[in-house]
Amino acid sequence: MDITVYEKPTCTTCRNLNKLFEDKGIDWKKVNYFIEPFTEKKLASLLKKTGMRPFEVLRRAEPEFKLAGIDKDSSDKDVIAAMVKFPAIIQRPIVEVGDKAVLARPIEKALEIL
Repeated sequence: MDITVYEKPTCTTCRNLNKLFEDKGIDWKKVNYFIEPFTEKKLASLLKKTGMRPFEVLRRAEPEFKLAGIDKDSSDKDVIAAMVKFPAIIQRPIVEVGDKAVLARPIEKALEIL
């Protein structure tokens, strides 16, 4: 089973998820999406696997959120474009396993798709 975690290494929640996986002996691949940025196509596919709308996966308190110029009435396509342009506004970590993905907040949610 291939497990991919899309993360920001300095994020406390992401570090806690890494520790949880280590403690449980789970192998996974880390993707720092600030270094390996999402494409709109990849992010749209990943979000579809979560069953969540793009606007639900936003960090609205981030300063970049205001710069993104989006709101709850923005189209999914516009929200995804903003997320790609301003990756800091993406909630994290996101765990992908095959055709499923989950926003691991709280981190234990990641265990539900394993």
